[in-house]
Amino acid sequence: MSLVIPMVIFMQQRLADAGKAEDAKAMQAYMKTTQPFYGVKAPERKAIFKQARLHTKINTFIEYKRLVLWLWSGENREEQYLAMDVAEYYRHFRTLDAFPVYEEMLGEASHWDTLDKIASNLIGPLVAEHRELEEKVRQWRLSENMWLRRASLLVHLKHKQATNLPLLEETILMLADEREFFIRKAIGWVLREYAKTDRDYVVSFVATHKDLLSALTCKEALKGCRDYNGILLGNATSKIGDDC
Repeated sequence: MSLVIPMVIFMQQRLADAGKAEDAKAMQAYMKTTQPFYGVKAPERKAIFKQARLHTKINTFIEYKRLVLWLWSGENREEQYLAMDVAEYYRHFRTLDAFPVYEEMLGEASHWDTLDKIASNLIGPLVAEHRELEEKVRQWRLSENMWLRRASLLVHLKHKQATNLPLLEETILMLADEREFFIRKAIGWVLREYAKTDRDYVVSFVATHKDLLSALTCKEALKGCRDYNGILLGNATSKIGDDC
């Protein structure tokens, strides 16, 4: 029998033992979900995963895939968190072969606590390395699933100098008129992160497209760019931080 199933059961049992009902209720309320929680916080969860690794070795990609997806299909939220921990930990299996696994998880992610990590930490690096995956990103931004549209932005989050600016710009402008908070927030976030690489570009982009971008997006994008207070916007000079 595969050692992966006992490893999953081991972690599930430890989660159940460590869980606290009050914390579970609070975590469920915070995430506004009906999915149950054990009530295990991140440090304890990571310790449980470390314990599991001491007696079970993941040696093949098939074992990696099974472990990630079995955890991901778990009833409780912390099992999904563990699936992401596992997926990220075994770096040598984070290859193009793993993309369908991550895409399956992405399509089932129901909130930012799972979606964001999958998009930025797991899929983002693969997109940077395998540019043919950008066609998938183009498809996600047209999806009826708001979380996939958010993912089409956040895959760029950690690309820094490798950011495909034409694709990012195009995606932002396609989604800029959305009223959905999580889309507006993501646009600002990805711009703010890119500002660490080229803040002049971000300030110029916001100034150019200020009429299309939401106030929330502007504020998020320009955090850390406050020395750019005076900037010509349209026919008037104003404080972009205050205006946005």
